[in-house]
Amino acid sequence: MFKRLAVTLLITTGLLAGGARAAELHSDLPLKYLEQPAAQTANPALVIFLHGYGSNEKDLFGLKDLLPAEATYLSVRAPLELAPGHYQWFKQKGTAAPYDGVSSDLANASKVLTDFVVKAAGKYNTPASRVYLVGFSQGAMMTYEVALRRPDTVGGIAALSGRLLPVVEQQMQGVPAYKQLAVFIGHGNADQRVGFSGASHAQAELRKVGVTAQFHAYPGLGHSISEAEVGDLQAWLQAAIQAR
Repeated sequence: MFKRLAVTLLITTGLLAGGARAAELHSDLPLKYLEQPAAQTANPALVIFLHGYGSNEKDLFGLKDLLPAEATYLSVRAPLELAPGHYQWFKQKGTAAPYDGVSSDLANASKVLTDFVVKAAGKYNTPASRVYLVGFSQGAMMTYEVALRRPDTVGGIAALSGRLLPVVEQQMQGVPAYKQLAVFIGHGNADQRVGFSGASHAQAELRKVGVTAQFHAYPGLGHSISEAEVGDLQAWLQAAIQAR
């Protein structure tokens, strides 16, 4: 199942990136990651990919070739191993909807990922306002986890096929730093793994605390990423980077 989910994502985006397989796996930060430095710019942004359940750091890395060149791209491996080559950010709490995570796993993943983001920004000399998280499925849920708990660490997030987890929703409060967050939400309306309603609900809850998200629904798309979504993500990220 893990392999099928990862391959579906890569085929849908048309990537199956050979470059990702050849990239060096780095281990000098709290989580292992792949890296592509920015094309020569004076002040590159930092974009961090967070893969979904059962996948690994290679899964989203090919997106870098379709996104703005004026950024350094990192793709992170989640901390919990399911099987060789397959990882997760947290264990799912039961199987009933809505999708939720084991509290202790979420707390540990949030801590190590936030630590990674802060230290990566330091390593690449990037101000927090120019750090962006791009996550798919569980990775999307982790973008909300970091941005809404520590909005001082990122400039924006892109949540693809994800949802706000209950514990995050219950604890988030309207703070001034939220208004500075750039947020992209993308979701297929035929997603049977993480329901589309989770995306629209996240948009509504974010609005309550002062965050205006750019929202994109993709008719007929299941739990995956389409070329149209990549195009919308590219335009959003380009505009966000240029604005800061």
